[in-house]
Amino acid sequence: MDGMDEFIAKSIEIGTTSGGKVLLAIAVAVVGLLLIKLITKIVNKNLEKSKFDDTVKTVISKIVKILLYLILLVGLIEILGVPMTSVAALIASGGLAVGLAFQGSLANLAGGFLILIFKPFRIGDYIHATDAEGVVKDISIFYTKLLTLDNKVVFVPNGELMNSNITNLTAEKKRRIDLDFKITNDIDQDTVKPVLIEAARNTEGVLEEPDSFARLSAVDDDTLIFTVRAWCDTEKYWDVYFDLIENCSKALSENGIDDPEERIAVRIVNEKEED
Repeated sequence: MDGMDEFIAKSIEIGTTSGGKVLLAIAVAVVGLLLIKLITKIVNKNLEKSKFDDTVKTVISKIVKILLYLILLVGLIEILGVPMTSVAALIASGGLAVGLAFQGSLANLAGGFLILIFKPFRIGDYIHATDAEGVVKDISIFYTKLLTLDNKVVFVPNGELMNSNITNLTAEKKRRIDLDFKITNDIDQDTVKPVLIEAARNTEGVLEEPDSFARLSAVDDDTLIFTVRAWCDTEKYWDVYFDLIENCSKALSENGIDDPEERIAVRIVNEKEED
């Protein structure tokens, strides 16, 4: 009986001591999570009022949240009585393995910070990189979220972004549209140029400065290739692009200027009708 009494007394002592620590840790965890939520909310409100761009705001908000969680974790370890020297030794011993396992993630983390520092693009920009393109919707610590024109979401690792060529299509206020039109070589070249220039100038959204351009740019067998260049505001690019194709094609047709492929198609149809 003495042994049983001693066991029960020891169990009560351990339960009282450890149980109190566990209950305290749970209480601290609950309060800590509420405080983290409150603090991040306050930080986000202040960031909204700041002059930082959206990219910087997003990254700062996420870094603050991670640091707060780390502080809470360290506090819980202290409350539970786990020696910090043991924790540090465990982290050190597993550091190499973790580093090797997460080297890709670390590269993405470094890429996220480089994006923040050098700002090759911001949220809302339209970019092309690593065989993906779209509007930048979010820049997290590890990935950049793109929304494509056909409404697909693409997550691109930040490490790959910072190690590839990035084309920012909306970085400037104006963009140039380049179009090629094929003309049969029996058409007077001096007739084609003014027709294309006038069609470009009359296209809604095309800027007066720089002025529209149309010149013979290549000769391919019995085909003349004319290049049309016109400038527009970046946000109107696609509307102007398609309108320019329609207007130039219509102007060529109205002036009796043939596309060689259309002439071949007509010839084939006529031959079939004769048969």
